[in-house]
Amino acid sequence: MALIRKPYLLRAEFRSDAQPDFGSYPFSIAAVRDLAQIDFHADVTFFVGENGAGKSTVLEALAVALGHNPEGGTRNARFQTTDAAISPLHETLRLVRSAFRPREGYFLRAESLFNVATYLDGLPGAPSPSLHACSHGEAFMAVLFERLRGEGLYLLDEPEAALSPNRQLAALRVIDELVRKGSQFIIATHSPILLAYPHARILQFDAAGITELRYEDTEHYAVTRDFLNHYPKRLEQLLGDGE
Repeated sequence: MALIRKPYLLRAEFRSDAQPDFGSYPFSIAAVRDLAQIDFHADVTFFVGENGAGKSTVLEALAVALGHNPEGGTRNARFQTTDAAISPLHETLRLVRSAFRPREGYFLRAESLFNVATYLDGLPGAPSPSLHACSHGEAFMAVLFERLRGEGLYLLDEPEAALSPNRQLAALRVIDELVRKGSQFIIATHSPILLAYPHARILQFDAAGITELRYEDTEHYAVTRDFLNHYPKRLEQLLGDGE
C-alpha cells in the first residue's frame, strides 16, 4: 500500500499585507469577514450555508489561489467563456500548505461543467467519449470516476446539483475511495447525503461568520429528517388544504 502523504492544504487566512475593503463585495459577506483562518481536514472539509452565504465565493477564491481556472478543470486548463468578473478575494489570501504536494488537482463546479467539456473537446487528443455526449449528471460522474486518479487536492462546488440521490450515494463512495488513495477534498454543498461522510469537518457560513458543526446539528440534516418523518403535516403547513 502506498504511503499516504497529506493533508496538502492546511489552512487559509488573510495575508498580513492585505487591506480588504470590508464595506464592499465580497468582503462585506459575514463569512468572508470571518476568514481570519480556516483549517482544513486532511480528508474532507464541507462548506455549508444558505444561498449567498459565501460558500462558492470562498471556494472559487481558494481554487484560483491554487492556480485553477475560475471556471473549473485541472490546473492546466486555461480558457474563458464568460466575461463575469472574478472576485478579488483570492488576491488577499495566504494558503498554508504542508510539505507534501498533490499529484493532481481539480476544481469541479456544476454550473460550468459544460464549459470545461467544450474546452476539453478542443484540445489535441481530446478525451473520448466527449463529456457532451453524457447527461449533466453522467458527465459529473465521469469526471469523478475517470479523471480523478488519487493523491489529489479536489475542490467541488455544489456537486449535488447534477446528481440524483442514487448518484450522490455513488459519489460518496468515489470520494471515499479517493480519500483512501491519499486525496483531500473541499466541498461546498447543500446535500445531507454528502455531508454524512464520516469524520469530515463541516463549516457553516452564515451571518455570524464561520462555525464548525456536527453533522446532526446542520440545518440540512434537521430539515430533511423532519420533513421525511412528518411530510403530510409539513405539506399541510406549507401548502394549506389546497382550496
